Amino acid sequence: MAPSVISNRPDVLAAGAVVWRRRQDVLLVHRPAYDDWSFPKGKVDPGEWLPATAVREVGEETGVAIRLGPPLGTQRYQNGDRMKSVHYWVGWAIGPDDVSGYLVNAEIDDVRWVPWRKALDRLTYPYDQETLEESRRLRRKTRPLVVLRHGSAESRKAWSGDDRRRPLEDTGRRQAERLVPLLAAYDVSRVVSSSSTRCRETVVPYADAGGLKVEEHDGLSEEDASADSVAEIVDDLLGTKEGSVLCTHRPVLPSVFDALGMDTLRLDAAGLRVVHHRGGRVVAAETYDA
Repeated sequence: MAPSVISNRPDVLAAGAVVWRRRQDVLLVHRPAYDDWSFPKGKVDPGEWLPATAVREVGEETGVAIRLGPPLGTQRYQNGDRMKSVHYWVGWAIGPDDVSGYLVNAEIDDVRWVPWRKALDRLTYPYDQETLEESRRLRRKTRPLVVLRHGSAESRKAWSGDDRRRPLEDTGRRQAERLVPLLAAYDVSRVVSSSSTRCRETVVPYADAGGLKVEEHDGLSEEDASADSVAEIVDDLLGTKEGSVLCTHRPVLPSVFDALGMDTLRLDAAGLRVVHHRGGRVVAAETYDA
């Protein structure tokens, strides 16, 4: 038999999650078309953030709403005449996790919570077993702190008023809208922003979508930020049990990352770093460009 030929087309992109609940159970699905047991996952819709895909696919395939934790290693394997890359995260169920009423269909005909040791035996593919082992080391709950640079703003040269009131341009407003499903994937419930208009406008679409209040701080603005003011805000967010987003300016970012004990990372407009923390300590981080 002639060897299969892999095309040079881009990988098929997919995303999913290894979802845990308190009793150390893992959420598995059975696909009748392949007669296999695996994790809930699926292909990315055009223009969709990968984390948003993971949350959406878990919900569609199991009926369980989740939030994401730390990222896991990407699986890459042959899929027909192309390669497929599947991005995974640790996930935790939020709200009801009963799957007994799941309506089976042609794609997924069984959904079960399985004790993780038994899940190792039930999973069909060795690479899923490896992903489960990886996720087990990260299954203790963390909270996200999303460090966000404001979206693309009107140019300083074209703006004649107080720079604090300089707004987002059209591109920045589109960036702000597009951030909504990404922040939702991490169940962010606390929204903290520089008091400058361009920062507030970056997080307002997400806050409005979730009925959340935007906490404004002069101590995160270009004009008033100091190492002490930033450290105080970051320490407060690291001590919370909520997922949070902190929106600020490029010149303030070094102070934010210093307060987190991390190397400074350059973020473009509307770029962000998701910092997963537990007990005030950073466990993992991931970065997304606008």
